Amino acid sequence: MMSNSTFFDYVRVDSYSSTPKYLQLAHAILGAVREGKFQKNNLLPSLNELTSHLEISRETADRGYKYLRYLGILKAVPGKGHFISTTELKAPLRICLLVNKISEGKSLFYDTLVTALGKDIPIDFYVYNNDFYLFKQLLHKRQDYTHYIILPHFLDNAEAAEALIDKLPKDKLLVLDKKLPGIKGHYTCIYEDFENDIYRALDQAKHCLSKYHTLKLVFSSKSYLPSAIKKGFHKFCQQYAFEREILHEVNTAVLTKGEAYICVNDDDLVNLLDKMALGNLKIGEDIGIISYNDTPLKKYIAGGITTISTDHQQMGLLAAKAIKENPIQQIALDFCLQLRNSL
Repeated sequence: MMSNSTFFDYVRVDSYSSTPKYLQLAHAILGAVREGKFQKNNLLPSLNELTSHLEISRETADRGYKYLRYLGILKAVPGKGHFISTTELKAPLRICLLVNKISEGKSLFYDTLVTALGKDIPIDFYVYNNDFYLFKQLLHKRQDYTHYIILPHFLDNAEAAEALIDKLPKDKLLVLDKKLPGIKGHYTCIYEDFENDIYRALDQAKHCLSKYHTLKLVFSSKSYLPSAIKKGFHKFCQQYAFEREILHEVNTAVLTKGEAYICVNDDDLVNLLDKMALGNLKIGEDIGIISYNDTPLKKYIAGGITTISTDHQQMGLLAAKAIKENPIQQIALDFCLQLRNSL
């Protein structure tokens, strides 16, 4: 019989993880069995003991044990309790997802990923807020995953972050949203082609843009997004003879009729709309607007905001396929232009 102190040395539940607690319980037990810490026919703690030590509900504890019975790992003996029925396990999927921030697009990506993988696949979902040191802390704590999915956007220490990511096993690594030059070897990368994406999107919109003489890209000097966006913007303006300017913020801009603005983040979009309202400037006539990353509200704001956006649903589907089928490849995501009244 296994002592409770031994059991709870290996089985813990993380209250900060987005993975359901019953799955955390089940996969902690699976991990201990796989490592040889628990043996066949070991008696596990009762539901009451689980609720007391792990601070989970009895329903959560029962659901975790039921899931393991479904997998054939546990057997229930009435009047005695739950026993380990086998130690011959197939390695289950367990995924660490590290995202720089929450947004509409990333929420769509996550929902698509979960649906495509199946609800019983544990995904530990952490948000590091573009902060290298928080990212480092989260990554160092968690080394027992079958896959690491990382959306790597940092305000500082990007090279140090790449060095950390490069140390991960490449067959377990999925880098999403951007390519990382510091990562060596073969790994899965599902990325935006930032320079060409904005060029192609503006090219598709050039018949609407032709009524404006100047294009202005609002791109904060503190943005985590790649400078390749600015390269694609300059390339388009040079190709089609638009006057152009890159602004670090909207608040200091003097708005003039005949300009079109490309707002990379939504705070600048809101500030631009406020300035236009104060100046009695008409959207889509006096001033044109393009916003990065489509959301449901942008369809209705100010009669409809034109957007350019990566396909986050496609990102989720491709990531799930890479995990299930394990192909190591590099895939460029689709980039979509949604024309509305703001141009």
